[in-house]
Amino acid sequence: MKKYLTLGFACAMFALSSCSKTENKIGVANLLSTADNKAIGTANFFSTSDGKIKMDIEINMPERADSTVAVHFHEHGDCGNMGENTHGHWNPTNEAHGKWDSSAYHSGDIGNIKLDGEGTAKLSVSTDRWSVDQNDIKNIIGKGIIVHGGTDDYTTQPTGNSGPRVGCGIIEAVAAK
Repeated sequence: MKKYLTLGFACAMFALSSCSKTENKIGVANLLSTADNKAIGTANFFSTSDGKIKMDIEINMPERADSTVAVHFHEHGDCGNMGENTHGHWNPTNEAHGKWDSSAYHSGDIGNIKLDGEGTAKLSVSTDRWSVDQNDIKNIIGKGIIVHGGTDDYTTQPTGNSGPRVGCGIIEAVAAK
């Protein structure tokens, strides 16, 4: 469950025709600013040939250029009240808050993302901790994604002391083609 270059990027770089068959898009979340509902990014979800789910997230927040923001999945897919209606972190395994891929962490603890000088960033994570199966406790469909205005310290329980909710999106299923 390491952060790594996406297969899609590798496919583009090496023009591998078989790559398009290794991932199927299964979900999307359009991220909006909690202040003014302006688009700030997208998270796309794919099933991979090894049975995992991969998320490719892109954030574009020029007003936060050269800063770091924390990203977490939250319990509810309701971005109302400046993102507060998403409630707490999504934690189906009842673990302590922590850093992605450490000994214990919430399944939605994506972590910190460094924005460049233009306020953009991309990150990919892949895991078997997520599902899109309706009756699975690991189902991510309908969960909120929160972009926080601060960094996650990975230790403060249960949230990482990540600051205000500056962005929000809801993970929605994508119909199979």
